[in-house]
Amino acid sequence: MDHNPLNKNSSYIHIPLLLLLAFTCESRAPFACDPSNGVSKNLPFCRVSLHIRDRVGDLIGRLTLQEKIRSLVNNAAPVERLGIKGYEWWSEALHGVSNTGPGVKFGGEFPGATSFPQVITTAASFNSSLWEAIGQVVSDEARAMYNGGVAGLTYWSPNVNIFRDPRWGRGQETPGEDPTLAASYAASYVAGLQGNAAAGNRLKVAACCKHYTAYDLDFWNGMDRFHFNAKVSKQDLEETYNVPFKACVFKGKVASVMCSYNQVNGIPTCADPSLLRDTIRGQWRLNGYIVSDCDSVDVFYNNQHYTATPEDAAAASIKAGLDLDCGPFLAIHTEGAIQSGKLSETDVDRSLANLLTVQMRLGMFDGPRQPYSNLGPEDVCTSAHKQLALEAARQGIVLLQNRNRALPLSTSRCRTVAVIGPNSDATDTMIGNYAGVPCDYTTPLQGISRYAKTIHETGCSPVSCADNRQFGRAEAAARQADATVLVMGLSQSIEREALDRAGLLLPGHQQELVSRVAKASRGPVILVLMSGGPIDISFAKNDPKIAAILWAGYPGQAGGTAIADVLFGTTNPGGKLPMTWYPQDYLAKVPMNDMAMHADPSRGYPGRTYRFYKGPVVFPFGFGLSYTSFRHSLAHGPTKISVPFTSSKSFKNATLLSRAIRVSHTNCETLNLGVHVDVENIGELDGTHTVMVFASAPPIGEFAMEKKLVAFEKVHVVAGTKERVRVDVNACDHLSIVDRFGIRRIPMGEHSLHFGEDLKHTILLQNYVEEIKS
Repeated sequence: MDHNPLNKNSSYIHIPLLLLLAFTCESRAPFACDPSNGVSKNLPFCRVSLHIRDRVGDLIGRLTLQEKIRSLVNNAAPVERLGIKGYEWWSEALHGVSNTGPGVKFGGEFPGATSFPQVITTAASFNSSLWEAIGQVVSDEARAMYNGGVAGLTYWSPNVNIFRDPRWGRGQETPGEDPTLAASYAASYVAGLQGNAAAGNRLKVAACCKHYTAYDLDFWNGMDRFHFNAKVSKQDLEETYNVPFKACVFKGKVASVMCSYNQVNGIPTCADPSLLRDTIRGQWRLNGYIVSDCDSVDVFYNNQHYTATPEDAAAASIKAGLDLDCGPFLAIHTEGAIQSGKLSETDVDRSLANLLTVQMRLGMFDGPRQPYSNLGPEDVCTSAHKQLALEAARQGIVLLQNRNRALPLSTSRCRTVAVIGPNSDATDTMIGNYAGVPCDYTTPLQGISRYAKTIHETGCSPVSCADNRQFGRAEAAARQADATVLVMGLSQSIEREALDRAGLLLPGHQQELVSRVAKASRGPVILVLMSGGPIDISFAKNDPKIAAILWAGYPGQAGGTAIADVLFGTTNPGGKLPMTWYPQDYLAKVPMNDMAMHADPSRGYPGRTYRFYKGPVVFPFGFGLSYTSFRHSLAHGPTKISVPFTSSKSFKNATLLSRAIRVSHTNCETLNLGVHVDVENIGELDGTHTVMVFASAPPIGEFAMEKKLVAFEKVHVVAGTKERVRVDVNACDHLSIVDRFGIRRIPMGEHSLHFGEDLKHTILLQNYVEEIKS
């Protein structure tokens, strides 16, 4: 019944190591170091036998100042005298190779590429193996298109910002509201894109985690992202906003981080040495380059008026740690900054070294001996890639309601299905934003038509649903059918980059259409929602005529097939919501420009996301039903952990007197906990289940949260059987809290691990002193 998911035990392995080592002739002329070019073929920077550091140093030493400066922007100029071509750094691959940036061109041998579900949908699968597999496919297709001369190798994806506010138009691009979920997605997708498993220090493509940091407002109440100063506490920065970026660098080994348009606490992120130089490169040890969001340097000079002159802006950004400017600003003003003594050529060399190192790790200075050069047009939109896009859509669909087990529909009882709604025959709506040209589409109407005879009425179009003149036709269709499927929701006309939502209700007359059709229908009514952000559909949840509700997000090119497969039971849904669905009245209590995560009752502020907001919701984070039922039981888990205090005597007593040890004062490597849980399928159908592990700490001060997600594992369980799942928890990463000074601490005392609603396991943490030998 259910399609066996990708999980820890059945990873999608697509790129064998041999592929990395395979060198053949390809259609693209070498970017540099062409052996037919007598000028450069014998220069040290072209010698693959030398260490990349030495090759980079040799090349920088040969460049003039003007040549260096023209290499600091996204459309880097050629250096023809050294046989180096120009390069466009800006390509996108959020959920498939995209032509959003100028680095990718579709057409000819490459008419399209596999378009996977939008990230918020894929995040709902809670399946890290799936995320990595998608990254592997996307980088396959990216390398193939690079070989064909129509794409680059540097992709400014993924977007790992926290989906803090439900109105945010770009929330759809992110993995959701939870830092643990976003961090896992970030590391997994980056690993797939970059080929970390096989490439070592080499790169298949170079990924980029964006937009650093605390960026999640585009346009609200007259305030836009180009002028916004995000006032963020040290606690929220460490506990929430920076978590996915740290995971990108630490775990994903990402090759790039992009700084954002906004200011954080009065300083533009692209000019903040604390955020860039000290944190990304210093603490996290980025092996790669830092790039600005497009025209960010220009924005903080011309829009935010942060510096007095453009030369000051160029100097501030490069000294802060910026290496590459998406836009022309640094190409225009860097030389003036050097001439006026605000910047040195050594500063430019440092940025250029980071850029050239990434290009050499990609093989761009290896002449015709290119890795992955056997990939070509036949490796794009393959049947296996399209099947993975379908599987991703199936895994991302969330069953929100199923009264009286109305789903799955029976093909024998539901021979005629009314398919109604502005998204019922959607194509480009299904792929969301930052998408490319898909291989093909299957709409919901087409998908359902494979199972039953259909009667189709849009009711209103587009999703703004400005009038109800066609509602009568929709009602008539519902009266004739054995079942009715309403495909409603949002589109890029409602939520996207530069367009945040004003409210959370269905647009226009959509609610009226749903209610009228439900009342008229003679069979079961199923509401299917396409959206990136949450929708307040309390009316539908409380309407006894609406039997089932599905959220499909933006399900990608195969979305219609996936929706139909879930409706008719070919697939048993297993998705879980990656964000809270709030009621409409929540918005009045949370100005979008208030970045505080924690609740503050003194000012009537309810807090944000499931970790800090405890008020009423339409559907909670992590919610999702199945056609079967699961039960958890503990197989094995520690009940007591000793946390070593490793510090010098001089400040030992001060820390010991507190009830929480600083993470920096213990040995985190010794604090890995393995918890084994048995998951039993007690229903009648095979199904896929996400074991979600939430932790709650003993109360420390006023800032302790009730519970937070610390780990998750995907498992497929045959009906009537059980599977054992190991969940790895690290006390430093998962059982720590962050105090108001931004310091991460591990509280001593009883910590609880919650597995679903039916299993709780308590672990006692105790400290002891471990002397450091001087």
